[in-house]
Amino acid sequence: MGNGKIGKRFEGKVAIVTASTQGIGFEIARRLAFEGASVVISSRRQRNVDEAVEKLKAQGLEVLGIVCHVSNAQQRKNLVEKTIQKYGKIDVVVSNAAVNPSVDSILKTKESVLDKLWDINVKASVLLLQDVAPHLQKGSSVVLISSIEGYNPSSLLAMYGVTKTALLGLTKALAAEMAPDTRVNCVAPGFVPTHFADFLVTNEAIRKGVESKTLLNRLGTTEDMAAATAFLASDDASYITGEILVVAGGMPSRL
Repeated sequence: MGNGKIGKRFEGKVAIVTASTQGIGFEIARRLAFEGASVVISSRRQRNVDEAVEKLKAQGLEVLGIVCHVSNAQQRKNLVEKTIQKYGKIDVVVSNAAVNPSVDSILKTKESVLDKLWDINVKASVLLLQDVAPHLQKGSSVVLISSIEGYNPSSLLAMYGVTKTALLGLTKALAAEMAPDTRVNCVAPGFVPTHFADFLVTNEAIRKGVESKTLLNRLGTTEDMAAATAFLASDDASYITGEILVVAGGMPSRL
């Protein structure tokens, strides 16, 4: 990374990353902390939070772990309050929590599942930002994590994909609403083998099929997603807002 400012874009900054104890969220948290941020990580289970904090602290990084189920109003408020108590401000928010509770087709998806998809994948981002907004600094940055599926929802991930489409619109709407003090952008990852997408890890045929749909003939890595997120969150992107950065190895998204 070299000396000086490069590699330390988040010196003195405070970042909250939701769903950040494993997978893409964990790598985003690690990257921001590595570049100098004080990072607040969270997920639903205390054990996962403790393990992730231990891993990051072992690398000499400044992190605080707080249990937060993003659809729980009290836990969201606690996340923000504890962050302010410890660090006094918030500069960066990365909203990464998502669920995909079913592979049913849309017309066969139960209402309770529709509610859960909507609540976690879309509504929770809005409610978290309502809590965070009063504490955001001038020059702050929000990054929503969508998906390549938001552009062309595939049959197995159809309703999940539609919630990710909603995040593309939310990015545009929030960018207008939160300007000029806060930038709002979005990363749309392609397929990354994580616990969340374990079908890519366990099924060789599916994995090969997805790889062949990319131009780079490989799946994405959590590091690929973290690098893109860190760029959009940083002052290197200070003239970028309301944009969606597709990080999917050239999978088709749009012209």
